Amino acid sequence: MPRKAKITRETKETKINVETNVDGVGKYKIDTGIGFLNHMLEQLSKHSLIDIILKAKGDTHIDLHHTTEDTGIALGECLKKAIRSSKGIKRYCHSLIPMDETLTRVSIDVSNRPYLVWKVKLKVEKLGEMDTELFKEWFQAFSQSAGVTLHVENIYGDNSHHIIESCFKGLARSLRGALEIDKRIKNKVPSTKGVL
Repeated sequence: MPRKAKITRETKETKINVETNVDGVGKYKIDTGIGFLNHMLEQLSKHSLIDIILKAKGDTHIDLHHTTEDTGIALGECLKKAIRSSKGIKRYCHSLIPMDETLTRVSIDVSNRPYLVWKVKLKVEKLGEMDTELFKEWFQAFSQSAGVTLHVENIYGDNSHHIIESCFKGLARSLRGALEIDKRIKNKVPSTKGVL
């Protein structure tokens, strides 16, 4: 069965349409209305090989918080819907991502037990038009709605753009590995409980 999903999330603050194909090739069409966030979600699609179509319209005239957070929620919900029962997935994965002077580690457990550990410090208050504090909000929203345990640690780095981009690329590569089907257990859930 194809691991694809489509959702619409609409609140008084945002309207977001998302489509995902877990077994894609990394094709994307992203429009959040926030240039830097678009760039990060394009990286996420490209390096995870998850096809993502995402269109968000939000109250960016107030600030970028609602659109950023709700984009994380919507993408997480869509991904969770696409992987369904989690039968056969490898479940765990981690990635070390170097980007010039930066090194970031991302570890994931697709467990239906949402939790975020965020050990990332940035030296600037904005990247593009985004307040840098919003990146933690995005990862928190994504981990909660996708139902994943997610540890994001910047080990070292100076350039804030490189640090955040390595976080998204680390998430991408970790998702790619964790959601891959293990042929030895393709009809089984990877848990002694029998469910995730």
